[in-house]
Amino acid sequence: MHDEAVRAALQERRERLTSELAALMEIPRDPMTAVSFGKRVGDGTTQAVERLNQVGAAKELAAMLVDVERALVKVDQGSYGVCDRCHTVVPEERLEARPWSVLCVRCSAETRP
Repeated sequence: MHDEAVRAALQERRERLTSELAALMEIPRDPMTAVSFGKRVGDGTTQAVERLNQVGAAKELAAMLVDVERALVKVDQGSYGVCDRCHTVVPEERLEARPWSVLCVRCSAETRP
């Protein structure tokens, strides 16, 4: 992929992630949607679980946004496609599938929790 095409794809991804994060982080304005924790399972519990799921999704999106930002820096620096950790070349197939990849598959697998 050419640098300008990569940059455009990364910028588009950044815009989508930023928009998705903003939607997830939005505070409900309706007091009826406020989460309450009672002793019985009910709407409050369901809402709390849904909110926890949203927080988890937001963390994943935020981590991906960090990678997108880093990949954009790497494009500007001329180091796009080189693993940040072991400095080997990231396979083209990986970059085509995930243009925001800043680690090779091996290093990515080693850093997962």
